[in-house]
Amino acid sequence: MDQTNEVITESDMEVEANLRDDSTSLYRTMALIRRCEERLAKSHQLGLIHGACHTYVGQEAIAAGVCAALGRDDVVFSTHRGHGHALAKGVPPRELIAELYGRATGCSRGRGGSMHLFAPEIGLMGTSGIVGPCILQATGAGYGFKLMNSDRVAVAFFGDGAVNNGAFHEGLNLAGIWKLPVLFICENNRFATEVPFDQAAGNPDVAGRASCYGIAGIVVDGNDVLAVREAAYEAVRRARSGGGATLIECLTYRTRPHAEGMGDFTYRTRDEVEAWKRRCPIRTFRDKLTSASDHNGDNGLAVSKRELDSIDDEVERLVDESHRFAEASAWPEPESATTHVFSEDLAKPIREPVIAANSESREITYMKATWEALAGEMAANPRIFVLGEGIGARGGNFQTTVGLFEQFGAMRLRDTPISERGFVGLACGAAMIGARPVVDFMFADFVLDAVGEIVNQIAKIQYMSSGRIQMPIVLRGCIGVGHSAATHHSGSYYAMYGSFPGLRVVVPSTPFDAKGLLTHALRGSDPVLFLEPRELLTTKGFVPEESYEIEFGRARIAREGDHVTAAAIARMAPVTVEAAGILAREGISVEVVDPRTIAPLDADTILQSVQKTGRLIIVDETFGPFGVGAEIAAQIADLGFDDLDAPVKRINGAFSPTPYSPTLERAVVPKVDDVVRAIRDLVQE
Repeated sequence: MDQTNEVITESDMEVEANLRDDSTSLYRTMALIRRCEERLAKSHQLGLIHGACHTYVGQEAIAAGVCAALGRDDVVFSTHRGHGHALAKGVPPRELIAELYGRATGCSRGRGGSMHLFAPEIGLMGTSGIVGPCILQATGAGYGFKLMNSDRVAVAFFGDGAVNNGAFHEGLNLAGIWKLPVLFICENNRFATEVPFDQAAGNPDVAGRASCYGIAGIVVDGNDVLAVREAAYEAVRRARSGGGATLIECLTYRTRPHAEGMGDFTYRTRDEVEAWKRRCPIRTFRDKLTSASDHNGDNGLAVSKRELDSIDDEVERLVDESHRFAEASAWPEPESATTHVFSEDLAKPIREPVIAANSESREITYMKATWEALAGEMAANPRIFVLGEGIGARGGNFQTTVGLFEQFGAMRLRDTPISERGFVGLACGAAMIGARPVVDFMFADFVLDAVGEIVNQIAKIQYMSSGRIQMPIVLRGCIGVGHSAATHHSGSYYAMYGSFPGLRVVVPSTPFDAKGLLTHALRGSDPVLFLEPRELLTTKGFVPEESYEIEFGRARIAREGDHVTAAAIARMAPVTVEAAGILAREGISVEVVDPRTIAPLDADTILQSVQKTGRLIIVDETFGPFGVGAEIAAQIADLGFDDLDAPVKRINGAFSPTPYSPTLERAVVPKVDDVVRAIRDLVQE
């Protein structure tokens, strides 16, 4: 044999050995998933699992095949049926089982159970009990990787039920527009809970929908691990090379109920389930491997039954040991139940600059002040980018980004489609992998389409991941009545957002506060709702040129006084200061406290003022029922009851949608005269 033939033969042998190693690795992954799921099903029956348990039995080839094509630094986002994805990405079975047992050693430290699995250290960025968000988050991670010039890719696993959800349309559309490095893996197991897919989809061709968004689409047999792996390898290659996203529809079937303990034969038959069990992906792959071995196959797939039996035995021992480890693990300490709601960095005290209010001080508008904060931080931190409608070359509806497009380019000033849920969910995913998105949603009413992404995802991910994933995202836009904007452009909603743990809610009323608070938000690691009163955007005030921060949860004394404390929120702060000036001429001294942030709320500063004045009135443009004023009143009544010389009073806007006509609009919000009368009445009590 000559040297050339000898080299070729050795090369062929090396390729064959690699294929064989890959085959046994795929088999082991599928066997591990199956054995874990069988153990968990039994544990559910024994009461070791305290909530839902959604098993992955029958679908193992998809997780194994896709994750075999990924690198360790690539990231996976999944749905409620995520055990298989977690194991295939590398979560140790002991950590998965411990999580479902609710133990401190679980991959989510006992906070997530079956549906909320986190292991960001190995690229498992989370599974969600809500259908659809994983699609948007993977899209956002893809955007973040592109922003950072990384060749990493993101994967979203989801079921056929998700393809009829708005997140599917918005996520794939955004990925298609911007050619993002994302794999969308639809595990079409034919049922969304118990609703047959053919009864839920006007167009049941999932992969065929890809062309609608300008991305590649392919259908594969989801029970053929080699076909899945081949499709995934090609999609990863396309993503890494800049070719954009791929939608892979994997046709499969789950052979256990939607969740353990649920009835299974009211919507499908036993015969159907048994027929699919005979198409078991593990059995099929095992037969292929051993058949090649029996026939001395030379395609690299030949593996002996003895070797596969050995893998089965090793997996059995591993899962049994993992079960024992999980059952013996400690429960989480009760004291840890409220940790990691917020990040640590924003708790650090910050020295606020002192501005001398004299003729040499610089006056700029509220809009200009926030622009300076954003421009300065974008220059300092290349991971900050802005999403919104018209915020690119146009510069934003309220000039929030004017001139920044020319300075930073389209990747960092990204005009979006009218797709609020889509780009808010995208921002969430981008923040999860270390980018720092700013979502400019123009009006607070608009982002209500994305409230599920804000409340169920953005607000909770730091907590559910035990602080291992931070959420440095700023969502900014205008609030409040004015300019006859009517009911869909006049909302505020800060009381609603302030009631959700995990969110910072900021409502500046001066240019100085706006710059310092926005700078603080852009440097922090918590999600921030930065809400800007529309009627204050053109007001001017003293603002230093240099960068500075204002700590969240520190109220401002807008005017000192001795007889009455007025806690005035957002646009009501300058209104109340004006009212206090009128009352001062009557001998009534009003101390005006501007909370500046709703969450956290600085009740201490209000309490200290009440200890001096003995009276409290709360002035808020928004509705009275269940509002911020009610919260402030409750806290002061609790902490300062003995300091009060009169009942706490509130002034609020009418409990009504905002009307259009100027006369009607003026009738539904507090005015200076209303505040003056209310304070006069309070002084008389």
